[in-house]
Formats: sequence, C-alpha cells, structure tokens
Amino acid sequence: MSDQSVVHDQVRRYFEYAGADVDRADELYHDDAVLEFPQSGERFEGVANFTEWRRRYPGQVRYRMRRVTVRDDLAVVELSIGYDGRPWQLGVQLLEFRGTKVARERIYIMEGWEAPAWRAPWRSDTPADPPA
Repeated sequence: MSDQSVVHDQVRRYFEYAGADVDRADELYHDDAVLEFPQSGERFEGVANFTEWRRRYPGQVRYRMRRVTVRDDLAVVELSIGYDGRPWQLGVQLLEFRGTKVARERIYIMEGWEAPAWRAPWRSDTPADPPA
C-alpha cells in the first residue's frame, strides 16, 4: 500500500513534467513499468520504450487536470487533453503504484458530446464538471 499523499504528489509532478521534460516525467516510473492504450490496443513494456517514443512525439500536447482521486496504490486522473491546438478531448488515466513509483498506466481519451435534450427533465442544474 502506498502513502496516498505521496501518490498525489507524484501525480502532480507527472503533470508538471509531462510534455515539457520527458526524462524527468519518466523518473516517476519503475524500470519495468507498463503503459497501455486500450483504445488502440497498444502496450509498451519498460519505461525506456515509452520514454523514447514520448521524446520523439511529433506534436504538441497540453493537459488540464480536472480531478484526481487516490485510493491506496491507485490514482484516477480525469483530465482534458489538447493535441496541436485542436479542440480539447476528455481523458482518464489510471496509474497503479508500487511503492512511490508508477508500475502500470492505462490511458483512455475520447471526444466529448452534447447531452441529448430528452434527458433534460431528470438532469441536475449543477454540471458534472465546471467548464475548463
């Protein structure tokens, strides 16, 4: 079990470095960490492999953390992500920790959509998330 405050600090550090300092961001992982993108079916084994492709990523990526939830050794990060100035997309990042470092990461990214009008009679006036 990891200290939840340490996990929170590691997640904050990750987003401070992500897209700006690939080598520092990847200090947060175990050498044998796994990174998975279920939507594309990709799996990268070993931090050296995903450090290199992140270093060579051809575009600009921006992040906005919306919410972070930590339970024991798992952090769930809800975020907005922007690629090369295109519209923001929504994402969920699952970070499994072993001690103070990430052992496994799964990233889901999707486009948002307008809520259908037919659900309005049951919908709260309070949005699920404040506007970004």
